[in-house]
Amino acid sequence: MHALAAVLVARSASVIRIDAAWLATDPLDMRAGMDTALARVIAVFGSAQPHHAYVFANRRATRMKVLVHDGIGVWLAARRLHRGKFVWAAPSTTHWPLQTEQLQALVLGLPWQRVGAAGAITIV
Repeated sequence: MHALAAVLVARSASVIRIDAAWLATDPLDMRAGMDTALARVIAVFGSAQPHHAYVFANRRATRMKVLVHDGIGVWLAARRLHRGKFVWAAPSTTHWPLQTEQLQALVLGLPWQRVGAAGAITIV
């Protein structure tokens, strides 16, 4: 599954189109399969939109699952860090929109909040 997660994110343009990505702040049990993950997407986001990726982590933020609706079916990928933790959003809201660059940083375990427009310097 590690290779599939890398393909989903790093090469999404050539394999699976992802127009928007969303981060869920509440943890997901990593034993969850496709149907359980899809049910969580519907509960948190209202629906699974075509070409949207929905990202979940376990309670310790050492594993993540990405569910993508490609317009025809659903893809589910898993990723595990051997060291460290994924940088996750505080549960002040149920979900966050992610830019492409933020999603790429997130799956690598980097501080995604500092990437893209969210990391723009606006004052000296």
